[in-house]
Amino acid sequence: MTKIVAVTASTAGEAHTQMAAEALKRTAQAMGHEIVTEAQGGAVVTALSPNDIQQADVVIVGADGAVERDRFAGKPVYAVSTSEAIRNTEMVVQSAVALVGQVPSLGAIRTTPHPHDPLPGELLTVDRGVETGSVATPVAAPASKFFVGITSCPTGIAHTFMAAEALKQGALKLGHDIKVETQGSVGSQNALTDDEIARAEAVIIAADTHVDLSRFGGKRLYETSTKAAIHNGADVVTAAMDAPVAGGGKGGGSYVDEVNRAKADRSESRSGPYKHLLTGVSYMLPVIVAGGLIIALSFVFGINPAEGTFGDALMQIGGGAAFSLIVPVLSGFIAFSIADRPGIAPGLIGGMLAANLGMGFLGGILSGFLAGYVAKFVRDKVNLPANFEGLKPVLVIPLLATLVVGLLLVYVFGGPVRFIMEGMTAYLEGLTGTNALLLGLILGAMMAVDMGGPVNKAAYTFAVGLLASNLYAPMAAVMAAGMTPPLGLALATFVSKKHFNQAEQEAGKVASVLGISFITEGAIPFAANDPLRILPACIAGSAVTGALSMVFGCTLRAPHGGIFVLAIPNAVEHVGLYIVAIAAGTLVTALATVQLKHFFPRKKVAAAA
Repeated sequence: MTKIVAVTASTAGEAHTQMAAEALKRTAQAMGHEIVTEAQGGAVVTALSPNDIQQADVVIVGADGAVERDRFAGKPVYAVSTSEAIRNTEMVVQSAVALVGQVPSLGAIRTTPHPHDPLPGELLTVDRGVETGSVATPVAAPASKFFVGITSCPTGIAHTFMAAEALKQGALKLGHDIKVETQGSVGSQNALTDDEIARAEAVIIAADTHVDLSRFGGKRLYETSTKAAIHNGADVVTAAMDAPVAGGGKGGGSYVDEVNRAKADRSESRSGPYKHLLTGVSYMLPVIVAGGLIIALSFVFGINPAEGTFGDALMQIGGGAAFSLIVPVLSGFIAFSIADRPGIAPGLIGGMLAANLGMGFLGGILSGFLAGYVAKFVRDKVNLPANFEGLKPVLVIPLLATLVVGLLLVYVFGGPVRFIMEGMTAYLEGLTGTNALLLGLILGAMMAVDMGGPVNKAAYTFAVGLLASNLYAPMAAVMAAGMTPPLGLALATFVSKKHFNQAEQEAGKVASVLGISFITEGAIPFAANDPLRILPACIAGSAVTGALSMVFGCTLRAPHGGIFVLAIPNAVEHVGLYIVAIAAGTLVTALATVQLKHFFPRKKVAAAA
């Protein structure tokens, strides 16, 4: 039996601090150890006494910031974040107990620039002196570095902020500091200053959309996806230290580093078009949301409001103005992602032309890519005398790129794309029975395969694009299926608590809120910890929901909002059946999760893997 003292302190608030303390206490006692905890919040609930510390064999510090450690002189300290203490409590206790007896007899001295500088999980002693008879060599701590970062995802809601938090936790684990600017749906928050960028060791861009990099010339610049940051923020921070310098040469590194960078560059080039498409979708979403909801509100005054009435005014705003901008905005910001500002004008004009030619959202995507790559070619390849270089962005690029894109759309692509769009629209409008069920199954399953990843976004983008063609059934199926995974897992943690630990039960409460808000990412913590059992359950539930939504003929005029959209009259057609579809999928996910956990315990799953 080992005697342990633990201190917890979370920047997320007192509740998180108490959860970490309680998790450590229960787990340590269950493992046969003695433990006394101190939760530091607004007020310290139970403070450690000098006698507690003196009798302790080891100290666990579960904190997200600075914790005063001088009182633990001579004791081995195992440091982790509060999240780690909650999620992997048993491992934390085992690792701390393993440190007992490892303290050097001479009392090693560690010098730290910051109180929280030691790596989490690292043996740490805090003796300020040395026993007589010998002189100990100080152990140098890793130098603390400062990083800056930007996170951005297509919807600007979940992945943006999850990636930012993961980078902060990753930097903290490595003993570094980081400031992250989030470019979400409400704009930039926690914006980086010029001084912060100047003193940063490196810049980390964890984004699935276009981010302006002009501020970071001469700095080490590491680009990755939000998913990579969420899954392992510490690895991303480490990789940033050897990243190439923006606008300059490569950072130092071995031959292996260069090979890895080359692989990353190839991966980035492969994912480029996808990233450009998602950038266009992210800028298009607010236009669709505003327009769709305003059109729905106009139906309160009748399906066809009389001219000059308030309902007619709402219809002009939503349908006549907002929905007319959907394809141009999509096209314009795809081009912006490819060629930066020079691509906006030809992209917007090309998108408007595509809409007028009846090419729909497919035409908008095509015109966006054409405009972007043509504008980029003119920008990079057309050279003018120095005195006329200022004419390129305002005259040469817009003129040449718009002419090329416009003529290609009118004489080459307009007819074929319009034919494809009209055929697809007619097919989707006529879907009934088995065909509707199959489409719903496919779209629903795609929404749960990777919880906001490329497959999920492909289904979502398909449904959003059809809104511009007045096809609303796929959007209903996609949103309902996206709500099901977190809702189903939340229900599972409620009806079968024995299959989930305390941290997962708490995560279930959060998942319920995210689920009703159509934030599928609420299921990620469960899927990351147990993918072989959670993912099949989520896919099954979402497929059922998507299929039922399509078979019931449910439609949705807004691409986001979750359950809150249901309160708007006529935003959803067949509201009652829509709720039934969501409830059915939620139940399937919950039951499948519980059954898989019951019949395939974690040990069997691990052995099979």
